[in-house]
Amino acid sequence: MRSYFIAGNWKMHKTVAESVALAKELKDKLGSCKEKVLVAPAFTALAAVAEVLKGSSIMLGAQNMGPEEQGAHTGEVSVLMLKDLGVKAVILGHSERRHSYLESDELVNKKVLLALKHGLEPILCVGETLEEREGGKLEAVVGTQVKKGLAGVSAADLAKVTIAYEPVWAIGTGKTATPEDADAVHAFIRKEVAGLYGDAAAKALCIQYGGSVKADNAALLMGKPNIDGALVGGASLKAETFVPIASFR
Repeated sequence: MRSYFIAGNWKMHKTVAESVALAKELKDKLGSCKEKVLVAPAFTALAAVAEVLKGSSIMLGAQNMGPEEQGAHTGEVSVLMLKDLGVKAVILGHSERRHSYLESDELVNKKVLLALKHGLEPILCVGETLEEREGGKLEAVVGTQVKKGLAGVSAADLAKVTIAYEPVWAIGTGKTATPEDADAVHAFIRKEVAGLYGDAAAKALCIQYGGSVKADNAALLMGKPNIDGALVGGASLKAETFVPIASFR
């Protein structure tokens, strides 16, 4: 049976107490979930949420990390610190990091390689803006992000990478790419990866969709042949909206 990867990105929301409360609720309600599930709280809540999730199948993720192991990098959080807290995966290259904080493909790639070096599973985010889509640049933009993001990643390490396609225009807007449009881009990403690593590796690659995923569209999206999961933003902030997505089948 096909497996899916459902990740909740809590972004800059929730105090430690609020994060613990949500983690407890998810642990209780998703104990028998068939899918691979991850939550990514704010850095300040990682340690507390890690304690809550002990003994559960829910993975602990981080929303970002610095590009160096350690050193004079004020305000950054290193891969070593994340591992120390029990983090298993890290979201990298999210559109908010790319567009609000001007992270380049090269910087994202450096983080991807560092995460893999230390045994974390990177979720590499790619996606186009509405202007780029309407200007016919979707494939050029997404293809470049995929190729540059995976530069230097070995075939063996590719198995630990998840790619999340998130059309920038659909994040937090309520707009969603149609399941057919989303699947077409996922198929394109798989084709790009096949050109780099071969058909078998591309077929095995997990590609999530991110962009206003909700309980009422999750099953339709997951039903498409190239969509292997979801990177969920706003709907991951409440158990009542996240649990139905993770339990879509």
